[in-house]
Amino acid sequence: MSNAPVYNIDPEAFWHDPYPDLKRMRVKSPAVFVPQLGAILMTRRNDIFENEKKIEIFSSDQPDGLMTKLMGQNMMRKDGADHMAERKAIFPTVSPKTVKTVWRGMFEELTTVILEDIAPKGEADMVRDIAMRISAEALKVITGLTQIPWREMDRVSQGMMDGCANYAGNPDVEARCNDCTAAIDRYIDEMVPVLTENPDHSLLSVHLQAGLSEKQYRANVKLAISGGQNEPRDVISGLTWALLTHPEQLRMVVDGDVTWRDAFEEYARWISPVGMSPRRVAQHHELHGVALEPGDRVFLMFGAGNRDESVFTRPDVFDITRDATGSIAFGAGPHYCAGAWASRCLIGDIALPMIFARLKDLRLAGETTFGGWAFRGPLTMPVAWTAG
Repeated sequence: MSNAPVYNIDPEAFWHDPYPDLKRMRVKSPAVFVPQLGAILMTRRNDIFENEKKIEIFSSDQPDGLMTKLMGQNMMRKDGADHMAERKAIFPTVSPKTVKTVWRGMFEELTTVILEDIAPKGEADMVRDIAMRISAEALKVITGLTQIPWREMDRVSQGMMDGCANYAGNPDVEARCNDCTAAIDRYIDEMVPVLTENPDHSLLSVHLQAGLSEKQYRANVKLAISGGQNEPRDVISGLTWALLTHPEQLRMVVDGDVTWRDAFEEYARWISPVGMSPRRVAQHHELHGVALEPGDRVFLMFGAGNRDESVFTRPDVFDITRDATGSIAFGAGPHYCAGAWASRCLIGDIALPMIFARLKDLRLAGETTFGGWAFRGPLTMPVAWTAG
């Protein structure tokens, strides 16, 4: 049994703003047991960075984990050779070369269409009407499920993400998740014959070309949808909010003193869209005096590590001039986010500069609310601009 000290949270307050509790956890111990989550939370950046690589101790293989039970065992829930084989198979979709030569042009085209459609309206919700749509249209081409309406792509993604974070065991959340995964299976079935006859660089297509099993491509396409919709949506809208509430930093980016990529990396550190990743302890391990035992569930708290005072100066402050290379927003081990290059391109190179260039005098037009700790981003964000 682990000797990790107990730390109690108010789940609702933690969902609305986890950072005060995460800060206290970092101070209290290298790892704490949170009864309300049924897990031991690792919150210090360097501990996460070092231990995520120790797959023989902190295993991603979690047969009883929510993601595995609800979505199937995707490559994120495999270790070693099994993980690397599937990661190698999808590389033609997510490689820096493919992002540059295939996806970048498509991202620019779809973002142009979306902004031209919405620009005459003069107002919108940045989350629901702009960021969600850009993220979904990009994900459609990357996955190969181009027949899915963009709002439906967001629905099935959100339903799965809610299910994977449903540690309280809410049956309604689980039912919605099951409905969403069933819908994705139907969309995959529709596209398999199309992509078999007309292969391309999409994720489903490269799975088929590599000869991976039906179980593998279903699980990995669901993984891509769960992460490839919500996180870009949340960062596009969240970074827009951050720049609008820090006008001096927005001016620095617009003037070219700091790059859009720099702004992207700092926002992903400051409000990490993926706040944690779960692991199963496979063998006894001592973490600075805290005993971890086989079967213990450990959450690697990326969002906490990215605000570690021992690594980042003034970590609670958004500062696009800082060196954010120590960020672990995309992970720190063999499970480093496979979609990182596509995400950087879509958000930092295309969406943000085009949003601020096309929507003249973009400004906040109401309260922006945030939520989540496992996955975090804006919930609503009314904005306005000079229509035209």
